[in-house]
Amino acid sequence: MAVSLGDPAGIGPELIAEAWARRDTAQLPAFLVTGGASLLRAAAASRGIDLPIETIADSREAAGVFPRALPVLGTNDGDWAPGTPGLDGARLALASLDAATQLAVSQRTAALVTGPIAKARLAEVGFAHPGQTEYVAAACGVTAQDAVMMLAGPQLRAVPLTVHVALADVPRLLTCDLIVRRARVVAAALERDFGLARPRLALAGLNPHAGEDGKFGDEEARIIAPAVERLRADGIDVTGPQPADALFTPRGRARFDVALAMYHDQALIPLKALDFDNGVNVTLGLPIVRTSPDHGTAFDIAGKGLADPGATIAAIRMAGECAARRAAGSEPAGAGINC
Repeated sequence: MAVSLGDPAGIGPELIAEAWARRDTAQLPAFLVTGGASLLRAAAASRGIDLPIETIADSREAAGVFPRALPVLGTNDGDWAPGTPGLDGARLALASLDAATQLAVSQRTAALVTGPIAKARLAEVGFAHPGQTEYVAAACGVTAQDAVMMLAGPQLRAVPLTVHVALADVPRLLTCDLIVRRARVVAAALERDFGLARPRLALAGLNPHAGEDGKFGDEEARIIAPAVERLRADGIDVTGPQPADALFTPRGRARFDVALAMYHDQALIPLKALDFDNGVNVTLGLPIVRTSPDHGTAFDIAGKGLADPGATIAAIRMAGECAARRAAGSEPAGAGINC
């Protein structure tokens, strides 16, 4: 796996170090980090970890090094200044992201795991994408419409069909074609990367009570229900539109493998409520496997030993499992939540 640093002033570097320290108990696949050797060592020390690091010149060296030291590819580095983001750190984060992405795109590593970034800082150093998902999609030659963000944890998988847009714009952006296109990507990815023979998709309604027969809006009847019918005609197991306030209850979650939500918070609030410390952001529809821990830079707690490494560990493990399933031909398995 190729792992990017994320913003060096955030919690990314210390959690990467923690993941390597727990590599055996967490049963993690071998991974390398693109740059940041000295700041990784400093970040590890803040958590009481004596981190052995070996700088490598070729990604093929990583597997042999990994049992005894954290492999770091490249000489890009910087000062570790937790909680104090700056432009030099943003440049390092971007260089690390670019190097890790290119390793995965060129198939020199089996997957890509991206550390959390500060988008505003990256924009100041020339990053022209809304986020890392769009950046990685562009590097893969995939349109933004076909790169679908899924949040996955032990108890829930959820996909926001519209992402970083104002809530007021969601009704205008939702179309039957958008829902069908992204749902097809989701269904195919759950078969290929998660081994589900016939994944069960549930579509949330946009309005309270899924519109209640048009009383609270017509998007369900006009947009979502026709999308459900088109997906069923494709042979996809899909239900909806369902009232979102009941969709994420324990009984509701038992009836689907992934929930497709109409907007960002409709998907992320339940995921973070249920699986905050183990949530993984997975990009579906790419020719490569890409995951990321589902949390931000957390500048306020960086370097204080308070950040939970669970999501970083889960992102690395899930990337390895998905990559292994692709390599093995994606034979369908059971319907467990984790990859």
